[in-house]
Amino acid sequence: MNDPLINKVAESGLITIDPEKFYPREEVAVFDLKDYLFMGLILKEKDFREALKNLDLESYRNKHVALTCTADAIIPVWAYMLVASVLQPVAKEIVMGDERDLHRALFLKNLSAINIAEFTDKRIVVKGCGETPIGDFVYMELTKLLRPVAKSIMYGEPCSTVPVYKKK
Repeated sequence: MNDPLINKVAESGLITIDPEKFYPREEVAVFDLKDYLFMGLILKEKDFREALKNLDLESYRNKHVALTCTADAIIPVWAYMLVASVLQPVAKEIVMGDERDLHRALFLKNLSAINIAEFTDKRIVVKGCGETPIGDFVYMELTKLLRPVAKSIMYGEPCSTVPVYKKK
């Protein structure tokens, strides 16, 4: 009865990866082309170029920018190119799409920074519960990144996991 308590989870050699650690927390801004459309439908090149010359770039400085058009309008490809050429010197990143697309791109960029060599032949648990809602795509991407090197991949908490992959 006086045997010491043994933490089998701590001794198991499991490595826990918390996807929340890679959650993008950078400042974001949205550049919506609808604000530059004549009558909400037409992009006039001359007016658009003039508006971009007078654009307050400080609202985009050091931010990640989602470049989108929320109006149901046909936008020429060069318009997106023009905005990117104006914002690139001040923005950290420009992503085509809405805030959700930007969030996804930033999350994937953060995941790509993982040094997968650290996980070679390791038993990995991808944490499944947390304070921040994590998209399902993150778990899939982590699996794709780790599967080539991991000994095993599990989902959940170290005390209660669901097996996902085991090297044969």
